[in-house]
Amino acid sequence: MEDFLLLVFFCHQLVNKDDDDIRFGQMEDCFTSQADYVVAKGRLRNSEHPLIIKKLIEHRCEDGIADTSRYKLTEQTKRHLLAEMRLNIAEEKLADVIKAKDLKEKKMFYVEENQRQVSELQSFFVPENYQRIRERMEQTGFRTGFACLFYGGPGTGKTETVYQLARQTGRDIMVVDVPQIKSKWVGDSEKNIKALFDRYRELVKKAKQTPILLFNEADAIIGIRQQGVQRAVEKMENSIQNIILQEMETLDGIMIATTNLQQNLDKAFERRFLYKIKFEKPTVEARIQIWRTMIPDLSEMDVKTLAAKYDFSGGQIENIARHYTIDSILHDAKEDKLAMLINHCDNERLDENTPKRIGF
Repeated sequence: MEDFLLLVFFCHQLVNKDDDDIRFGQMEDCFTSQADYVVAKGRLRNSEHPLIIKKLIEHRCEDGIADTSRYKLTEQTKRHLLAEMRLNIAEEKLADVIKAKDLKEKKMFYVEENQRQVSELQSFFVPENYQRIRERMEQTGFRTGFACLFYGGPGTGKTETVYQLARQTGRDIMVVDVPQIKSKWVGDSEKNIKALFDRYRELVKKAKQTPILLFNEADAIIGIRQQGVQRAVEKMENSIQNIILQEMETLDGIMIATTNLQQNLDKAFERRFLYKIKFEKPTVEARIQIWRTMIPDLSEMDVKTLAAKYDFSGGQIENIARHYTIDSILHDAKEDKLAMLINHCDNERLDENTPKRIGF
């Protein structure tokens, strides 16, 4: 009976007081006698209490070490016993699910090789093809999970390509908030990443089409593992990476990671990515198409001038187009368009000390 009351107390504290950090002093009133309270404290400290054995509550952790004086409900308890309360449990804080139907169409421009690679991946993700390939893999004893790495400079379309692939093939996306994985409770980070993959597995089981698990800007968790580490944070980072590597081995779904720093990619991760696509900056021809699409009222000469002069990514051109749209409203489009755009282009190139002037 006291075990049940203690569990109810934990739930009450979380739901009504937003308290998920329970200490011994708070528990005392849950027991009918001081002797029972002392016995329970000993069992809790030694992880011998029925609520811990049944994985209903657990020790809190700090610097990777269990604190035997502080306790919390497990994520499993929150998910199953308190489901109707719609609590923001760990894995839900770490990732958002975007429905395929909510993704907006956006025209993408690639260099020729990237276009070929993305088209092949899009064909692979078509539900009929995906199912046939997955079944064949299973029959031949290969892993049935598919991990893809999109790498390249900022603004080259890595993340947007994932969205468009999902939209085209009717797949939801579970977008992981990578910085949140490194919880302020260092010891919780490993649990968080495991809970995240558990949630993805649940989504796969329920979904009509296998969703995509997206680790966006994943540099922080797929970088080179450190050797001979001593500090708790470094051990935690290595532990997270090892868990992800293990999960990739048993993955039954689609995982895509994007990164700007492929040179820091750990070799163990590199081997586990079946598809590796390097996103290049657009060619002059592609930049012409992007300028035309982003700012349709530009003259053909202005489009070609800007495309030839500025070696921008699609993301950079989009930034400039947004500035131009704001200026067009504020200044009623009376100013010289090309001069306005040149100014924005020069401001976009923060890495150059002296902006180059356009010549005619």
